[in-house]
Amino acid sequence: MRRLIITLLILIGVLVAADFAAAAVAESAVSRQMREQIGLVDDPSVRINGFPFLTQAISGHYDSVDISAQRISVGELRDLEVRAQLRDVTAPLGELLGSGGRPLQVQDAEGAVRVSPKDIERLLPGVDKLRIDSIDTEALERAVATGGEAALVEIDPDTAARLVGTTEVLDQQLEVSVIAVLQLADGRAQIVPRDIRLGDAGAPPLPSFAQRTLRELFTLRVDPGSLPLAVTPTTLRAKDGTLEISGVATDLVLGGAASTGG
Repeated sequence: MRRLIITLLILIGVLVAADFAAAAVAESAVSRQMREQIGLVDDPSVRINGFPFLTQAISGHYDSVDISAQRISVGELRDLEVRAQLRDVTAPLGELLGSGGRPLQVQDAEGAVRVSPKDIERLLPGVDKLRIDSIDTEALERAVATGGEAALVEIDPDTAARLVGTTEVLDQQLEVSVIAVLQLADGRAQIVPRDIRLGDAGAPPLPSFAQRTLRELFTLRVDPGSLPLAVTPTTLRAKDGTLEISGVATDLVLGGAASTGG
């Protein structure tokens, strides 16, 4: 009995190892295809979700595939992160490995580009130690209670952020806290300051005349390039300490033809 159990465990281990090996080969093949499809210099990281992989490969249907690439340069930006998730992918194994003639079919996909605070900092002359924080309704209400404009409570927190960095003010290096509205225009991110304070978020806002220079400094338009898979950008938000531009597309054709979005 013990020998049978040991044999079964070994067999299971071999099958699991074979499944992971097959998945790795397929992920490498998809990575090469996505490098061309997205227009990257290097192969992106690819993960085919779901276990076991071989069951999905036999059926030719994959629930989701995650694709990511980091440290991408576009224009003045040097540290972009590109992410995409493909869902309901139809691709027989031969085609997935690149030996078939037909393209991959993707029911829907979500693509995103994340702009790091380091890249934003490079575009803001004289600003150091920049960080990007999300903001909520309570923080906007608190900003009004501590002297901010009443209109701040009308801002949708999902389309706003708090930028905090140090810059020279009156010959001193001081921390500046900025509540900004995030806008999308022609695929570009726009940062529009609405409330500026010296010190932490609890400090009183600067008078309007004193805010002018800092408002101009933190007003910015950022072009991160096209979203992966020709996804149409629909959302700009602060996420995980970055500015993220994202969108979705449906009924994509990858590999054998150019991708199209619906």
